[in-house]
Amino acid sequence: MPMGMADIAEVLWRDVLKHNPNNPLWFDRDRFVLSNGHGSMLLYAALHLSGYDLGIDDLKAFRQLHSRTPGHPEYAETPGVETTTGPLGQGIANGVGMALAEQLLAAEFNVGGHTVVDHHSYVFLGDGCLMEGISHEVCSLAGTLGLGKLIAIYDDNSISIDGSVDGWFRDDTPGRFESYGWHVIRNVDGHDAEAVRDALAAAKAETGKPTLICCKTIIGFGATNAGSADTHGAALGAEGVIAARTTLGWAGGPFEIPDEIVAAWDRREQGAAAEAAWAERFAAYQSEHPALAAEFERRMLGELPADLVDKLARLVEDVQASGKKNATRKASQAVLNAIAPGMPELLGGSADLTGSNGTIWKGVEPVTPETVKGQYIYYGVREFGMTAICNGLRLHGGFVPFSGTFLTFSDYARNAVRLAALMNVQNILVYTHDSIGLGEDGPTHQPVEHVGSLRLMPNLDVWRPCDDVETAVAWEVALLRQDGPSALALTRQNVEHQPRTAEQLAAVRRGAYVLWEPATDPTALVIATGSEVELAVEAAQTLTAEGLPTRVVSMPCEEAFLRQTDDYRATVLPAAITARVAIEAGATGTWWRWAGSAGAVIGIDTFGVSAPAEDAYQHFDLTSDRVAKTLRALAN
Repeated sequence: MPMGMADIAEVLWRDVLKHNPNNPLWFDRDRFVLSNGHGSMLLYAALHLSGYDLGIDDLKAFRQLHSRTPGHPEYAETPGVETTTGPLGQGIANGVGMALAEQLLAAEFNVGGHTVVDHHSYVFLGDGCLMEGISHEVCSLAGTLGLGKLIAIYDDNSISIDGSVDGWFRDDTPGRFESYGWHVIRNVDGHDAEAVRDALAAAKAETGKPTLICCKTIIGFGATNAGSADTHGAALGAEGVIAARTTLGWAGGPFEIPDEIVAAWDRREQGAAAEAAWAERFAAYQSEHPALAAEFERRMLGELPADLVDKLARLVEDVQASGKKNATRKASQAVLNAIAPGMPELLGGSADLTGSNGTIWKGVEPVTPETVKGQYIYYGVREFGMTAICNGLRLHGGFVPFSGTFLTFSDYARNAVRLAALMNVQNILVYTHDSIGLGEDGPTHQPVEHVGSLRLMPNLDVWRPCDDVETAVAWEVALLRQDGPSALALTRQNVEHQPRTAEQLAAVRRGAYVLWEPATDPTALVIATGSEVELAVEAAQTLTAEGLPTRVVSMPCEEAFLRQTDDYRATVLPAAITARVAIEAGATGTWWRWAGSAGAVIGIDTFGVSAPAEDAYQHFDLTSDRVAKTLRALAN
């Protein structure tokens, strides 16, 4: 691919792309995404030649330990790389998110004849991206919303790792994208610079639709085995390199770039001029619209509203004071109603479950194909695409994205969640209907292993709150956390509001804390999350009355608890108390860390059942009586 798309990259990076190598984070730059991330060396070469801080020694260290040129592009590792790509299809999804962000910000801030938001998102993608189902999800939505600043360039070389794709991929790709509502430019010779230049000009001229440019290319162009799958992942070898150099007429030595080519590619002067011209326009904008300009700068810097921290803290206190029995999904919606109107960067949505997820708030303006502006997106049944689009929205800047679906469908979205965690990107994942407590929909919809499996993902905070207060805290921490994604696992059924002291309320943010304590020193304890916390409290009260003083530890977020000091963790879970039971309506595997070898775990290690919630809990014996019985046996 780096050889097959090199001619296209040369035209795009030298003649079309608006960027400033001196400042890779200049806001109004064009975004470039390499969705077919296995071709990373093409991007690294373009960045180096353009004048980014990526030296020739970095190129020599390609795919080596601790280099800035890893095997697939990684966000924040290499200057000029906009997103981590590699799992095919997610790059185009990120590009859709970036183009959507541009269009939403332009609608909000381009006023009075001033244009401070005006850039394109360019995506390279190949057959593999188009075979992955996520490309259908996101490109369908992009066409529906008419994202005219999105330009995708398709590397139509008819080859994938297994060989000619004719045996497994015969889609009418141009027809497919035309059916989505895209502007499609067919049959462009990807090795003809003028043809590529003309196609890019036509794409930029179309402002009402995203564009797909279908470029016919030869994989491994110039190699003796060009056009075959052999060029995909295998090195050409010394003789193959010599032959390719001869074919391409390249006389320079390895990593030697003639001065005239260095000068022809260097875009530092042009980039600085482009940014300076934009800065001049922005100064005029500031003069006429100082409040809007200040808001724009705040948003682009990723700064939260000045009063948000205090507002969130007061909200948590108010919910504790006036809380009530409620489903945590409804408590989540109450938080949005309180916070979202004062947080214009908050951009929410749901995968066709808006009412069930509670992801919408009063008075919010939805994004529609007719008016691509607002704060709420109806994503349709596109869980994977939705999550990857949210990554793109956040990477672009100007938004704090969140999305909603049922917890069991986090499976569809999981790889985009993983990339958010890998990139340290804020992405708030609202997952409702979090257990067998959703009831009659049965085992296909009842998550069992999902919370446990999400907890295994590095850098993902998983919150499973037990009531309205813990839900408010989960939102508070997720909104303030800017270095990674947060998942909120929320109930369909009502759960009891728990009383707390001021000290306990503050401790919720620490991920685990003592929620209920007997009057005398405890000799047993129960650890629980979510809807099972009330069962733990009931059991502890029963056991304490019987003479077995029992502590209840609520652990809404294991990851936050693990970040606490050893001393704090020891005060919550004293080593001396070995009579421990952990209970959660889900897989038991991750709980032994906290229950210990002398303890017990109560959960569900089979799939669910179709029944009302109460009957399902009885069927699996997820009851306070079982907790009490188990602790009695452990304590004796």
